[in-house]
Amino acid sequence: MWNEFNIKTFPAETIVYRDGLYCPELSTIDAGPINNNYDLPIHIIYIGEISDENTLNININCDNQIVYLSVNIKNKKPAFFNIFIKNTGKNSELHGGVILDNYSKLTYNCNAHHYMENTTILVKTKLIANKKSESKISGSAIIESNCKNCKSDINLSALSEPDAKIEFIPAQYISSEPIYADHSASIYKPSDAQILYLRQMGLGIIEIKEIIREAFIKDI
Repeated sequence: MWNEFNIKTFPAETIVYRDGLYCPELSTIDAGPINNNYDLPIHIIYIGEISDENTLNININCDNQIVYLSVNIKNKKPAFFNIFIKNTGKNSELHGGVILDNYSKLTYNCNAHHYMENTTILVKTKLIANKKSESKISGSAIIESNCKNCKSDINLSALSEPDAKIEFIPAQYISSEPIYADHSASIYKPSDAQILYLRQMGLGIIEIKEIIREAFIKDI
């Protein structure tokens, strides 16, 4: 299943969701707030197809815990997907990668909230906007007062068909001086030279699109 969704696995405690539902048979710990510190990092995996409204709450309530988030979902019907991250654990970190494959209408929001000093929340979201799809993509970072030395990066990017509609809504609310707080939104577009090279290699339009898609996902 991990190969199907291009998810890298490593030694970790896992919390797995498929098609919007928690899968206890694939998880090593229960879903819900992270109140205990584990020797291994925690890997939250959210994969499959979604529709309607979906919410993933990530509450890190213990110190010195590393959490990884891997999301790889698609929607063929209108869908809402919310990720709410709250980090109250000193020296705790969340590193996230989100892939959204939109064939319909998708509203996505990632809300990253720092409630403690020396916390890290880094989330890179990649949207694949297919033909005639409509996407509203928002990401917000909140660093509360008395939460110094935080690291925050909410990155939004898209690979889009010409007739797709995309709206980016980035926001930052920073009340303490961070180590860094980055925020970006961008559209990925292969260069004419790259397209020409692939055509000269004898590849067809469908093959070229697949290569470009894979390069976008893997940052090649």
